[in-house]
Formats: sequence, C-alpha cells, structure tokens
Amino acid sequence: MSMQPHRWSPPKATPRASEKHSTPPMPPLRLLPLPGTGPEDVVIAADGRVLTGLTDGAVVAVDPTDGSVEQIAHTGGRPLGLHAEADGSLLICDAHRGLLRLDKPGGTLETLVTEIDGKPLTFTSNVVADGETIYFSESSRKWPLEEYMGDMLEHTESGRLFRRAADGSVETLIDGLKFANGIVLAPDRSCVLVAETGGYRVTRYWLTGERAGTIDLFTENLPAFPDNMGLGSDGLVWVTLVSPRNPLLDTLLPLPGAIRRVVWAIPEALQPKPARTVWVQAFDFDGNLVHDLQREADDYAMVTGVAELDGTVYLGSLSESAIAVTRIP
Repeated sequence: MSMQPHRWSPPKATPRASEKHSTPPMPPLRLLPLPGTGPEDVVIAADGRVLTGLTDGAVVAVDPTDGSVEQIAHTGGRPLGLHAEADGSLLICDAHRGLLRLDKPGGTLETLVTEIDGKPLTFTSNVVADGETIYFSESSRKWPLEEYMGDMLEHTESGRLFRRAADGSVETLIDGLKFANGIVLAPDRSCVLVAETGGYRVTRYWLTGERAGTIDLFTENLPAFPDNMGLGSDGLVWVTLVSPRNPLLDTLLPLPGAIRRVVWAIPEALQPKPARTVWVQAFDFDGNLVHDLQREADDYAMVTGVAELDGTVYLGSLSESAIAVTRIP
C-alpha cells in the first residue's frame, strides 16, 4: 500500500518515557493461560468472569479464580474492543467485521455497523455503551489491523469516534484523530474519552452542559503509546501504555516523509519494533495521574487491555497467550 506521510511535531518526551519501571513498581503478575493468542481487550462480565477476544476470532470468558476458559462466541474476524452489559450481552468491535452484538454467552451475533456513509469500516477498534446509545472508534480509515504500523509511520490522522443511536443511525463525533483507540464514558455521562495512540494523548468530547459538542484534551504528552482504556470500579480512567515513546519515530514525524517511506519499504523483520514493557496508568476525571504501574517485560508485554475491580487489575495483550493479573500496591 502506498504511503503519503503527514508531518507532525510531537511534544518533547518527558523523562518518564525512558524509565523502565514505576515507583513503587507494579507487583508481580499472575497469568491466566488462554487457548489462543492476542487477548487485545479485557472486560469484566456481570458474573465476574473476564472476557476477551483472540486472534483466531474466538471470544472467551475466563474464570479468574480457577483459570477455566469457555468460548462464548466466534466472530469469524478479529475481535478487539469489548463492552459487557449487565444482562449478559456483549458489544464487540471486530477489526474486520465492524460493530457486533452478542445477545448472551453462546448466543446469537448481530451485526450493528459495517460501514459509514457508504464506505466499509477499515479498523473498528473499541466500544462503550450507555443504554442503547453506543460509542465506538475506528483507528484508521486506510490501514487495517495487520498493518497498523503503517498508520503509525504515515500518521494519517484518519481515526474517528462515532455515536450510534437507538434507531441505528450513526453520527461522527470526532474526525481526524491520531489512531483512535480505547474509549471511556464518564459515570455522569458528561463526556466520552478516546485514546489517540499516535498522538500520545487522550481526547475528551463533551456530551452535556455548556461545553456539549466541544472537544478538548483530557491528558496529553503521555510517556508512551496509549491503547485501550477502562473505567475502574474505583471511578478512575485506566489507560494501557503499550510501548514507550520511540525516539526514532519522534525524530522522523516532523521531517519530510521520504525516510518514513524507506522504513516502510524494508522487510518487516528489519523494521523498528515496539519496546517491550508492562505499563498502565490511572487518572481521575480532572486528568490527574493517580496510579502509575510499570514493570520489566520478563514474561509479558504489549499490554493493550485493562480492567480494574476492587484493586485487582486484569491486563490483555496484542501478542501474548494469557491474561495477566496484578494488584494496585
């Protein structure tokens, strides 16, 4: 696929971007093995099980007490972001098939959205819901999941945040996002947050009050690439940081695109790889950092999903074959 790189001057990385662990460090991880790879997002179902989607299209429920795994659906695509409802239904963002709904574990899959304005969705990413109103993101208009690094290099700024109403109509709330990813809806329904992986920030869209319909930054200049997010039982916004800021990419982004096209043209095995780490942060709704938990990636990395319940933190990964469990120190 041809690349037409966009120039962007990122903010200067903070010293935190180069540190390998937090203070205090993230406690040790307990792994819940899976029958496949790539538990990209994790959410907690009403019955206490942890739900995730795998590379082969399976959606599974994992009992965190004994590690037992049950397949509850198969999308036929690549399930990414999930949203579990109290009635047992599950919203699924499938990178290939669009926005889906599972009515119950082992039940019927319904396709909700596959295209916007007559054009197929390219990379459906994450989802939250407020009753019958659904908010979901598309990471890139151009690059599919399997070539996500293409969007990182080209910096297309083609991500979008959508709202699907109860009547099935879909409205674009924000266009031009730098790789739109995880979503969190504020408990008071005042705003919805969307992570911009390629912009090192979380953007806020106001839903109510004097600022309704306006956009500002919830947090910016993060020390790493934010991915999925989750609203914790503690009322905090939990953000996964999949990999630290890449100094080479930060250097290339403001320059003419010829070098980035060369980097994309070399064999994948020789292209720069995301640095391995295990990292999540949590913020209050004023954007203040409350928790910063990082550890060396000895046996787990590429953390892209997070769910917190009563101090226990569940982590998903784009590349691993397990869900990781830790606690807030």
